[in-house]
Amino acid sequence: MHKYIALLRGINVSGQKKIIMSELRDMLKALNFQDVETYIQSGNIALKSSEGRNAKVAEKIKKAIADTFGYDVPVLVKTYGELKSIFKKNPFTDASDIEHKRVYFALLQETPQPELIKTFQQEKFEAEAFMVTNDCVYLNYKMGAGKAKLSNTLIERKLKVSATSRNYRTMVKLLEMAQ
Repeated sequence: MHKYIALLRGINVSGQKKIIMSELRDMLKALNFQDVETYIQSGNIALKSSEGRNAKVAEKIKKAIADTFGYDVPVLVKTYGELKSIFKKNPFTDASDIEHKRVYFALLQETPQPELIKTFQQEKFEAEAFMVTNDCVYLNYKMGAGKAKLSNTLIERKLKVSATSRNYRTMVKLLEMAQ
């Protein structure tokens, strides 16, 4: 069995695409996923599967959500090892003056084109620091995420990839759940 973390994008936001976590867990268990756990209402899932590929797990979950709840929901799946590696590479968590509550991860569904990464890295956002890699945009919202200009939607538009963002605390919890 492989350990996976599945991240659903855009559910339970302002009453849109409402999915009750207990119903989501039941659906996933019916699909033969094991040790299914969810964290908060925003679509954070840890599970085990005999499936050997992230894309297959994501597609299975995406189709089941469409069939069960009637929503087209983007699903990003990472293995425990992949998510742990992304977490460890965060350039903002080593500095002693960083408040973890201001650190976010925009996880990328696919690798952006190198020229798009290069162009995007040159942009400046007041009181916001970021670093782009092949699988994540690391964010430090120095004034808080609520005032940030560098949004998930902007990241998707500039890099021409799908992304879903999680805060530092959620990433820690997901890694604990998937251990």
